[in-house]
Amino acid sequence: MKVVIFCGGYGTRLREYSETIPKPLVNIGERPIIWHLMKYYAHFGHKDFILCLGYRGDLIKEYFLKYDECASNDFVLSESGRKIELFNHDISDWRITFVDTGLKSNIGQRLKAVEKHLDGEEVFLANYSDGLSDYPIDSHIDHFLTTDAVANFIAVRPSQSFHAVTADENSRVTSIENVSSSQIWINGGFFILRREIFSYMHPGDELVEAPFQRLIKDRKLLGTKYQGFWASMDTFKDKKQFDDWHESGQRPWQVWK
Repeated sequence: MKVVIFCGGYGTRLREYSETIPKPLVNIGERPIIWHLMKYYAHFGHKDFILCLGYRGDLIKEYFLKYDECASNDFVLSESGRKIELFNHDISDWRITFVDTGLKSNIGQRLKAVEKHLDGEEVFLANYSDGLSDYPIDSHIDHFLTTDAVANFIAVRPSQSFHAVTADENSRVTSIENVSSSQIWINGGFFILRREIFSYMHPGDELVEAPFQRLIKDRKLLGTKYQGFWASMDTFKDKKQFDDWHESGQRPWQVWK
């Protein structure tokens, strides 16, 4: 299945990096987060990618055009550097389509802009470019195909340290709790979509707002609750957490190892 990756946003909440590079190129270890996500999909056999570019899309193109497999693979160097023998290859069997989907487009507009590149795909995958998981997506694809649903996403527990608050009409707080321990579930991406999704989209729509409301009305939207590993890189604090996981060797998203 083809995999659409939305990687055109400004990433303003990660300003420490996004002022110079797009958020998908922020590194975890020796590779950017978008590489880790693509490696995840490739592990399940989904190696045909469509990148929806926007802000600093030129840098994402440049990264793959100048891709150096030596950075993340063991190799033997000989003949004074003239010969390199790689023990493994990363992306030799990947197919990547780069599409400029607009500087200020929303997710729905970006998806609509690559519709023609999905010809012949009854079902395809899509994702944001800033979240990683060990979600066993293939078993959920199999389940999705047995249903009449048009879209599926994973619903995850928020990992941020915000507090969820409820109050009465007089602003008297009736409860307050950390969102990570509350009953709140959020959209974690990792979409499975039928091509029929485009018939639920109107010009200018943001994907998870009006189109998903139409799907809910028709009972065509699935939200799979997943309590395994999921984390997104929205802030500098999140970036630091990914770095800590990587350095400690605790990398649950690396399902390919």
